[in-house]
Amino acid sequence: MTRVLITAGGAGIGRAVAEGFDAAGFDVWVTDVDADALSSAPATWTTTCLDASNEAGVAALFDRIGEAGGLDVLCANAGIAGPTALVEDVALSDWQRCVSVNLEGAFLASKYAAPLMKSAGRGAIVFTSSTAGIYGYPNRAPYAAAKWAIIGLMKTVAMELGPFGIRANAICPGAVEGPRMEGVLAREAAAKGMTRDQVYDGYASGTSMRSFVTAQDVANMAVFLGTAASRMVSGQVIGVDGHTENPDPKV
Repeated sequence: MTRVLITAGGAGIGRAVAEGFDAAGFDVWVTDVDADALSSAPATWTTTCLDASNEAGVAALFDRIGEAGGLDVLCANAGIAGPTALVEDVALSDWQRCVSVNLEGAFLASKYAAPLMKSAGRGAIVFTSSTAGIYGYPNRAPYAAAKWAIIGLMKTVAMELGPFGIRANAICPGAVEGPRMEGVLAREAAAKGMTRDQVYDGYASGTSMRSFVTAQDVANMAVFLGTAASRMVSGQVIGVDGHTENPDPKV
């Protein structure tokens, strides 16, 4: 059976991605730092409680995956929103934690997935970036910096691993309905002296579709990128964002 690993697959986008690959017939393995989120995973999934930025834990995970038969698709999805503040008000510790989870987590996953995929002569890596990896975002400097860097990582990985039959791409979700985005909306509303609905409308009106996206929209793209339907798609930055024109038009 074809195996997929989704980091931060216990809830939100990661959970939707895992369910999408499950429906497509993949053997699903998910990690998450939240043990409670993993507890509700289907019994057919393999689960590991893991901080994606912990190298020793990541290395041990991939040893287990190798012993279990290898890996066909990696979805490097782990991430946190980070602080919402003007750049001069961001604490270095908050910057470092945001970059560690979002960027170093993606780096470690691809670092340890690469040998397994190279030995098999095939594979696909799907990075979760963001529209924040395409545009600057006011009040989100650590997050935007990490998501831009993921795109550079992805393009380099695609070049290095392409000769071994391995593809790499990055999905850039826009504003995604769900608890994490609600937290972002609340923090931005407080920082800007606006209501939650005003901030929400600002995000939505900055897209051609005038709407947020759903986790399922992102999952559909991830499954496409992980299957043979996209066999010649590599090194690409793909927005699933309703065509973001301006990430913060009301500022």
